[in-house]
Amino acid sequence: MFGDIGALEVLAIAILGILVFGPDKLPKVIKDVSQVIRKIREFSDSAKEDIRKELGPEFKDFEFEDLNPRTFVRKQLLDNDDLGLKELRNGFDFKTEMADITDAVHGRDGSGSSGSSSSSSSETPDPYRKRDRLEPGEPPPFDSDAT
Repeated sequence: MFGDIGALEVLAIAILGILVFGPDKLPKVIKDVSQVIRKIREFSDSAKEDIRKELGPEFKDFEFEDLNPRTFVRKQLLDNDDLGLKELRNGFDFKTEMADITDAVHGRDGSGSSGSSSSSSSETPDPYRKRDRLEPGEPPPFDSDAT
């Protein structure tokens, strides 16, 4: 329940408790709070047992943590690999797929030789090629949808 609280947080809570309740009342407050937490846990456990009894023997393996959607999906899809999802997931190489798509969009051949497409004077310039700088005197691009 409190697994993610560090030592600094515990120290801050202790100092705050001393300031609010005082050093003489603090042990009684801690005892009362721990009793309340214990009663809540007992009430929760008894309610869970009552629900399990009412559901019957078909739900003897029922865990209330399974009602959390993340836990349910993880348990149903990832633990039970009846559909072969792990093989499907491992069969895709998304980096290569995305590199091929990017090369196709930018008009590169996708042979993996980046930087080999040197622009010589015999090639016609690609008007859609993205450039870092404008030529001197060249107007900036205009996008009528953006204005």
